Amino acid sequence: MSALGWQHHTLIQSLLSRGPTSEKEFHDMFEGVSKKNPVNYPRIFNDVLLKINKELSYVQFELRGCRNQYDGEVYYGVVNNVADEQSKLGTKYTVPQIAFYKGVIEAIAQDGTAQGCISSIDALNLRLESQMTATNSESQGAAVPAALKYFSISQKEKTLDEFVRDKWLCHTSDGNIGLGVRSFLDLRSWFRGNDVPPCEVCNEAGVKAELCRNPDCKARIHQYCLKKKFGRTRAEKVCPCCQTPWPYVMTKAEALEEMDEPSQPTQTELPQTQPTAGPSRKRQRPTKSERVEDDGAGPSQPCSQPPARATRRSSRLR
Repeated sequence: MSALGWQHHTLIQSLLSRGPTSEKEFHDMFEGVSKKNPVNYPRIFNDVLLKINKELSYVQFELRGCRNQYDGEVYYGVVNNVADEQSKLGTKYTVPQIAFYKGVIEAIAQDGTAQGCISSIDALNLRLESQMTATNSESQGAAVPAALKYFSISQKEKTLDEFVRDKWLCHTSDGNIGLGVRSFLDLRSWFRGNDVPPCEVCNEAGVKAELCRNPDCKARIHQYCLKKKFGRTRAEKVCPCCQTPWPYVMTKAEALEEMDEPSQPTQTELPQTQPTAGPSRKRQRPTKSERVEDDGAGPSQPCSQPPARATRRSSRLR
């Protein structure tokens, strides 16, 4: 195992202490320890992350990036790749709180409309009995644990606030409950294991996405992926699965951005924009033979000009 440097340790410790960090903040941290801007040096940035993940894999951890499906922003964090009973011992949440969280994410992720959220009322009314383990549910006459049965509304409200504060859940712009950045980081395998339909562009779980207008088609695409796929005037705006027209309207900013692109020629295009010939070019001074031809004189025509005047030297010779 190759040793990590202090720069690697600083990045890992920062993510562990801060939790999910925005791309801008993480890039600033990386530039602070390496003196390299990740935007200008992407290869160095990727090599550092690869080395960190190679070492973290020995303890089943991973430095991972994800995209917040509500605003499209990228976040980084360190996650645990193993979900066993031993790893659960490190959580600060109680059994009823964990069962409540599972009920919320199931209600959000398994919503067929892909709204990516549920109302606070629906969240508070979730029944925790359905979150019992498979062993207890299969056993005959298994009693519901009292901790789940008597988990009150006020306890659920406090738990929701705690989950939002810890970034497992979030409040959406319309006041509903959605998944937090930490859930998008940690639950990638859970989304796949529970058959959450993926986005047709990025192949990540389409928790918050737009659906195809064809009721028989199950295609869904994230809003930020729609901009990537259809954000061009010449792009064919149809469903990638069933070819049904996809109603996408370009924003004013996207239209202006596309209009500005042709006005900035590349370096290879610049020589082609210079005029090679045209009426605006200054006419070259004609030669003597061209002046003669323009005057209508030529070798087959008699010269109509008067004889040259005799000079003083020629008259003296006479």
